Amino acid sequence: MTDFDKNDLQRRLFQFAVDIILLIRKLPKGKEYDVINYQLTKASTSSGANYEEAQAAVSRPDFANKISISLREIYNSWQIDKYI
Repeated sequence: MTDFDKNDLQRRLFQFAVDIILLIRKLPKGKEYDVINYQLTKASTSSGANYEEAQAAVSRPDFANKISISLREIYNSWQIDKYI
């Protein structure tokens, strides 16, 4: 992976988190949405953070583990997002 590709993925993950936060701001207010807002914010922002952590992995298994966490958080965001 080139530096351009790596930076592009970092940029896209950041934009994903920003887009989700902007979406959350449009949701109705209410207790039932508070839980969704919290979980969706955590999942969408942690995907980028876990990707960053993977870049500093000390071994291939460590890298694979951190990338899998990032992918899981993206999937979790998508699962929640499709019900909104």
